[in-house]
Amino acid sequence: MKKYVFLTLIFTFLGLFGFSQAKKITVEDIWDNYSFYPRGVAGYTAMPVSDDYTVIKRAGIERHHFSDGEMAGIILSYSDLSAASKNRLSLAGISDYAFSADEKKIMLAFDQESIYRRSSLAHYYVYDIEKKTLTPVSDTAHLLRFAELSTDGSKVVFARECDLYYQDLGTGKVTRITRDGNPNHILNGFADWVYEEELDMSQAASWSPDGTKIAYLRFDESRVKEFTMPIYDDLYPTEFKYKYPKAGEDNSLVEVHIYDLATGTDTRLDLGDNSNCYFPRVYWLPNSRDAIVLKLNRHQNQLDFIRYNTVTKAQDVVYQDVNEKWLDVTDNYYFLKDNNSMIVTSERNGFNHIYKVTFGGEIKQLTDGQWEVNEIQYVDESKKQIYYLSNESGVLNRDLYVINYDSKKQKKQLLTAGNGWASTEFCPTGNYYRLQYSDLNTLPKYTINEKTGKELRVLNDNFGVKNVMDQYGFVNREIISFTTQDGVTLYGWMMKPANFDPSKKYPVMMNCYGGPGSQQVMNAYSSAMDLAFYQMLAQHGYISVCFDGRGTATRGDAFKKVIYQQMGKYEAIDQIAAANWLKTLSYVDGERIGIWGWSFGGYLSALSMFRGDGAFKMAISVAPVTNWRYYDNIYTERFMRTPQENPDGYDLNSPTTYAKDLKGKYLLIHGTADDNVHFQNAMELVKGLNEAGIEYDQFFFPNKNHFIMGGNTRTYLYNKLSKYILENL
Repeated sequence: MKKYVFLTLIFTFLGLFGFSQAKKITVEDIWDNYSFYPRGVAGYTAMPVSDDYTVIKRAGIERHHFSDGEMAGIILSYSDLSAASKNRLSLAGISDYAFSADEKKIMLAFDQESIYRRSSLAHYYVYDIEKKTLTPVSDTAHLLRFAELSTDGSKVVFARECDLYYQDLGTGKVTRITRDGNPNHILNGFADWVYEEELDMSQAASWSPDGTKIAYLRFDESRVKEFTMPIYDDLYPTEFKYKYPKAGEDNSLVEVHIYDLATGTDTRLDLGDNSNCYFPRVYWLPNSRDAIVLKLNRHQNQLDFIRYNTVTKAQDVVYQDVNEKWLDVTDNYYFLKDNNSMIVTSERNGFNHIYKVTFGGEIKQLTDGQWEVNEIQYVDESKKQIYYLSNESGVLNRDLYVINYDSKKQKKQLLTAGNGWASTEFCPTGNYYRLQYSDLNTLPKYTINEKTGKELRVLNDNFGVKNVMDQYGFVNREIISFTTQDGVTLYGWMMKPANFDPSKKYPVMMNCYGGPGSQQVMNAYSSAMDLAFYQMLAQHGYISVCFDGRGTATRGDAFKKVIYQQMGKYEAIDQIAAANWLKTLSYVDGERIGIWGWSFGGYLSALSMFRGDGAFKMAISVAPVTNWRYYDNIYTERFMRTPQENPDGYDLNSPTTYAKDLKGKYLLIHGTADDNVHFQNAMELVKGLNEAGIEYDQFFFPNKNHFIMGGNTRTYLYNKLSKYILENL
């Protein structure tokens, strides 16, 4: 008996001081060293017509076969680029690259500078693979908004400053298409700020498939009000000015133009009143004769697909999508080679599903059920098949399926495991795809697969990062759920400390986002840096929790769109309900529940705190909207309509309205140069708290935008967050 006691003491000693002791996580490990950041597959680019892909290595841009991964050669070597550029350019300077459709030329981007979320400036060059020559696009004195090769690789369209041009690569001649471009006034061929941010577009010019015409958008921003931000960079701060249309305010007048290269004529399409609508996409049909223009009404609940014939100038609405509340513009529109039909997704039956549309005729539903299609990945016209991602296997999953679209009985097949989260990238031929797959507690694994779903090889399984996490004692998350007083089941995840003891009581830190159509609770390893932060909190004895409330994605229109014209109301009710449910758990210290979030999550954490009547002990809001009157019109009006139509919807769901009701500790953080959620939001809330005589804490980052990054900023921010949590919860 004494022998066993002695051995027990030895093993206990080793456990406390020896090999099994987990390392302590620091913010510096997370944000300076990126110790826990899953690795992706860098530089992967599929070839346009071959079953090959390319990667940038030290020797050059290598070409590899999808089938076996073997290298098929070097397309652009270090020495070839150096010789073609006369030693002015190197592979290390390539920011991005793309092939012409015939794979004979490569568009290379250098010196890329970010502008907003999706836009950038760069110097562009076209490399001829056979001739080993390098041609600058425009001239190297100008940074360009974008540059795109025509299908045959003979010409390039690009935007310089605020005008649109094209260049003939054979002769070198540059033709100016527009001449009225002017910053903060007229933009040709690229989107204004709000289109870029809310309609997922930056480049707004495209070649017809035969390279004879260019369709582009012209933005007249003259009636849009200007927003000014001080930049604290000198003795007297400078001012940054740009056009930002807030809710209820005028936005750009947008025109659709088609330029004919042969005749040099520029035609403005007459698409009716353009004063209160959006043109979020312009597509070309395969025949190069017809363009499809998407026209969205200001309430964003009617989307018309307008066909314009460039020969006859005739136009007609070939398809219309309508929703009682709102609909989302996506890129899930595939125009078939018959020039008379397309594959689309729509929420027209209450869940997002796939339809085949005959122009002006039949709308045939291809998928059905109380689950949602997330995205169409590839359409194989030769075999009449559609590859798509959906959550049919489980509301928290996302898997790859294939379905036939031209048979009487739809044949459907699941191609991934059905117990995790898939993200795929198909090669243009559709024969292979790169798969990223993870689950709640498993890091992303990258593989190359045949279109049948067969895995050919592993590109990266993140084993090294997993090994580091094990050394730091990372714990698993678990899926939790409860039913609210309204009879709604909400799903969440929970992370407990490694030495969790159900007989003890633990403080809880809730994280929220909650924006319309978002999803934070999923069977996926996502938001890795924040998950590492929650692992750090777990080492300090905190439970971390996240719930997706009403308004979020994957559960159909009734669940997502109950928030219409009262955004924030039900979202906050559900976060408060989650906190109160947590208090019923025996191992939760009900007096020590906190909540935090960023952007929409910052808004939601503030509203939940102020309206929670003591449900939370503390809250942190980073870069929050504090009244939707201050946010841009495309996003806000989609869910709220205008403040003129719906004033109560705005004011009754503003944290500032309830500033006087704050109970507990509250920290407000914002960047002063936030072009997305203006610093004005923070000042409005501060004013309300001051007027109510409420104690609170604030911290601001000079000259930082919505992401609050750069230099030591992110590390400093998360040290601030952790210190505030440890001291106040």
